Amino acid sequence: MQAIILAGGFGTRLQSVIKNSPKPMALIHGKPFLAYLLDYLKFHKITKIILSVHYLREQIQIFFKTNYEGMDIRYAIEDQPLGTGGAIVNAFQYIDTSESVFVINGDTFLQLDYEAMLAQHHKMSSVMTIALRKMANCSRYGVVLTDGHRVTGFGAQGSNSAGLINAGVYLMKPSFFQEFPVADSVFSFERDFLFHRIEQLCPDAFIVDDYFIDIGVPEDYARAIKDFASGRALV
Repeated sequence: MQAIILAGGFGTRLQSVIKNSPKPMALIHGKPFLAYLLDYLKFHKITKIILSVHYLREQIQIFFKTNYEGMDIRYAIEDQPLGTGGAIVNAFQYIDTSESVFVINGDTFLQLDYEAMLAQHHKMSSVMTIALRKMANCSRYGVVLTDGHRVTGFGAQGSNSAGLINAGVYLMKPSFFQEFPVADSVFSFERDFLFHRIEQLCPDAFIVDDYFIDIGVPEDYARAIKDFASGRALV
C-alpha cells in the first residue's frame, strides 16, 4: 500500500511553541510527530510514502532520508506553496499507478484500520473514500453530511452539535485527476475542489470512532504529548 503525506504547511498557529520547524516535525518525547505517524502506517502495511514538503523541508529530508524503518520515502517538493489540492496533484506524479493511494494530513493522527478502508474502497468501487470521525462537538471542523455510506455535503464550522468530521484521510484511485481534472496548480483540496464537486464525486464514507488528534493548535499539541506518553495513540 502507498500513501501521500501532506507535510508542506507553515504551521503558523503552532510556531509559538515549536519555532523554526515544520509542523510535522514537532517533537513529542524527543521524536517527531511525523515519525509516530509513519510507524503507525508501517504497522498497517503501508510501505511506500510520498512526502509533500515545502516549508523547512530540509529538516524532514535529513531526518527521514529515502528510507525510514524499511519504508520507501520519496519527496514531492513544492517550490512554492500549492495549497492542499496543488500539493496532492504534484505528489501524484510519484505514485504507483497500479494501486489506489491514501492521502493523509501530516499534522493529524487517526487510529484507523487502513486495510479495512482499502477493502471497503474496492468493494464499493469508489473513486474516493473519505475517513470520517465521530465527534461529540464538530464546531472546530464542520459537519460532514452523509446519506447511507455516501458523503453528500459539508456543513459550516461553528456548530457545536455531534456528528461526523473529515478526519484528513482520503483514499483515491490512481486515475483520480484524470477523471476529475483541475485547471489550477494552487488550490485548497477541501474548499476549492471537494466542496464544489461533491455531487459529481459521490465519495464513499469510512466511519471511525477511535483516537484522533490534530496538532494544529498549541492546546492539541500539548494533549498529543500527554496522550502519546501514555501510549494511547500508539499501535
